[in-house]
Amino acid sequence: MRQENANETVAESSYRHIRADILFGRLAPGQKLRLEHLKVAYETSVSTLREVLNRLTSDGLVVAEGQRGFEVAPVSVSDLREIAALRLLLEEHALEQSFQQGDVEWEARLLSAHYKLARMEEAMASGDTSKAEDWKRYDWEFHQALISACGSRLLMETHSAVFDKYLRYQMVALSYRGNVAAKEHRQLLEAALQRDSKTAKSILQLHIEAGVEHALGKGLL
Repeated sequence: MRQENANETVAESSYRHIRADILFGRLAPGQKLRLEHLKVAYETSVSTLREVLNRLTSDGLVVAEGQRGFEVAPVSVSDLREIAALRLLLEEHALEQSFQQGDVEWEARLLSAHYKLARMEEAMASGDTSKAEDWKRYDWEFHQALISACGSRLLMETHSAVFDKYLRYQMVALSYRGNVAAKEHRQLLEAALQRDSKTAKSILQLHIEAGVEHALGKGLL
């Protein structure tokens, strides 16, 4: 999840756009990434695209096929479970640190992030899936806010990278669990404000594991 930057390079802009298109499913798992087609779609050079796709290969979002080019990384049940387990491990650790060190500014970030997420969850619950990308963007912001006082930039960046891969699975399956997920987010917020890391970890584990099973239940992997 990267923000717009007026000073970013062409390569960085192309990377950000292609990465977002992979994460949100506009470029489907297993899709061939033809350089000539991408050059037109993203208005950039073949050499820049090679740089970008190699970078996305390092991110685990693109697969290099030797002389045959590139394709969007495939999805699998085992990969989703592994990503979810890693996300839980990182987020639980960062969450505990954040609860210990969070101040009033952290609480304000958390409340703001939850408000935006709750509004998007209301839209999704009403059946309006046109806001699915905003829903996942605010979901990411809320979970990043939870750990934003952990004191480790590297930990937050690593969590963000893993969360993005988890997000891609949710977008492929459009896996919204309805009011139960919204309730879990409220419970996480309450536990955070009370600095109750034990309860928060329990809710987080349920939240992630139920999200995995719901995505698998859609039968799209």
